[in-house]
Amino acid sequence: MSLPSLHHSLRRGPLLQPLAGDLTLQRGRVHEFCGPSRLMLAARIMARCQGPVIWIRPGWVAERLNAAGLQPLADPARLILVQAPRDDCLLWPAEEALRSGAAPLVIAELLTPPALTPIRRLHLAAETGAEAARRDGGVPPLGLLLLPGTGGAQGVESRWHLSPAPSRALLWSDEESFTLTRLRARLLPPAGWSLRTRPKTEELEPRPLPDL
Repeated sequence: MSLPSLHHSLRRGPLLQPLAGDLTLQRGRVHEFCGPSRLMLAARIMARCQGPVIWIRPGWVAERLNAAGLQPLADPARLILVQAPRDDCLLWPAEEALRSGAAPLVIAELLTPPALTPIRRLHLAAETGAEAARRDGGVPPLGLLLLPGTGGAQGVESRWHLSPAPSRALLWSDEESFTLTRLRARLLPPAGWSLRTRPKTEELEPRPLPDL
């Protein structure tokens, strides 16, 4: 009896991308990360998948991705960085990248939440990209929108908020503490967790929903 191939396993249903602990994101869809530590959450996803990562950001914003800061989590050489010249040019490259299925992870930094119609277009593009990836033996693309504050993009598959939290460890420890909140999801209720990370381990514990 032959073992099932990756191609066949992809046909059985959408793959799930690990997020933290037993929390996952559905591939072939678009999700939202918000809060002050949203870039950290995106970098953690990058570290947990393979292949090229297309990262789209506003080219007119002074802040830049720090490759040295990213290095402990993921290899910055995997990044294909796109600098959009205008606000209305941020979602078009994300849509094209998702539709191609060539990159397992597509990240777009936004300054304001997009309307429902552009989100629907991104979902459709991700579904098309998932089919293309399956034909090539790859994994469906995952789309991430990064937004400040509590976000608010309509129609996303899920919305996650990450913020720093006081650490229980001593000052010289390499532990980092965060509060992770699922603000919305299509099939799951809002929920909160305490997330503590170290270079090779992490702890995830349920906690009451914070006031955001």
